[in-house]
Amino acid sequence: MPRTAVVFDLFNTLVPGADAARDRVLEEMAAVVGVDPAAFVRAHHESWPDRLVRWGAAETVRILSGRLGARPSDAAVARALRLRFDLGARLLADVTPATLDALDTLRAGGYRLALISNTTAETAELWPATALARRFDAAVFSPQAGAAKPDPPIYRAAADRIGVRPEGCWFVGDGADRELAGAAAVGMAVIRTTEFQDTDPAWPGESVASLAELVTRLT
Repeated sequence: MPRTAVVFDLFNTLVPGADAARDRVLEEMAAVVGVDPAAFVRAHHESWPDRLVRWGAAETVRILSGRLGARPSDAAVARALRLRFDLGARLLADVTPATLDALDTLRAGGYRLALISNTTAETAELWPATALARRFDAAVFSPQAGAAKPDPPIYRAAADRIGVRPEGCWFVGDGADRELAGAAAVGMAVIRTTEFQDTDPAWPGESVASLAELVTRLT
């Protein structure tokens, strides 16, 4: 079957993951809601499975604060959320012209583009206003889908939204959350990218060092 679509991961594939910046903001949020910064960062990391598919942004702040013995006011939660949303907007805006050009070239070459992201609620809310969003035919975020990579439903949801069978898709990602194996399991052809982070160096399949190299490979 000819492959007519490319399905991308988001963080560390199209934009940097910025883990250190995320932790700094979490420490600032902890100060706002009145809990220990290191404990809040740790609790945030440990809650990743819940934040992926179940909790909203405000719910996350309240639940984690409560676990650490605090009951922040509505105003404090709102201030903490502003920090988180401001970071999310900065991360999504940190896309290079070369990446945008690569996406434009793929679309001009006839590929349909979809996005699958294991992320949290604020990213899904911020996405429509980004320069990236305008390049994609569909985007599937784990909080909205109720499923996360590497589970098959989220890959199939992306393929369904662009009207292409999984076997007709390339999947491009850095490899976090076992996403490459998940894509291969539903029939997508997989290309690992190492542009921002070499997340899954043991992956035995094809890889590229940049999206410019991906364009050369696919066009």
